[in-house]
Amino acid sequence: MTDTSIIMHEEQFEQIKAAIAKLRQDASAKVVFLIDKNGQQIAIQGDIGDLDTTSLASLAAGNVAATGGMARLIGEKEFPTLSHEGEHESIHISIIGRALMVVVFDERSSLGLVKLRVKQASREMVLIFEEVARRSQDRKSQENALFAEITDEDIDSLFN
Repeated sequence: MTDTSIIMHEEQFEQIKAAIAKLRQDASAKVVFLIDKNGQQIAIQGDIGDLDTTSLASLAAGNVAATGGMARLIGEKEFPTLSHEGEHESIHISIIGRALMVVVFDERSSLGLVKLRVKQASREMVLIFEEVARRSQDRKSQENALFAEITDEDIDSLFN
């Protein structure tokens, strides 16, 4: 997908929410976020409690950007996954096209299980994102066709 604007329909948003809810359950995670690479939240599933989700999303995106810079310095395109293991809680971040899947988990789960379940969920997300992109492109094509029919004379007649 390119970095152009996209329009997500409610049906696709519901599919995303269902996919990350399933991921949360299958990975025994506390919370799963789907954010864009700019740090904007797309969807959240799980127990956020008093977690500052806006800050976490922004910091996760910044983390991916920073490690992406390191990857390019050593000749890699990017590091597709990042993991941070804490004493009680851990975070796993996976790049899926234009989005980031952020999974917060504790000792009830393991990094291996989270990686496995994220890999499975990523396949479904890619299909959803492809549909979103296709529909956005179809809409853009329809808009271009509509505006192609408008002539300079039509515009002049509107303002004269």
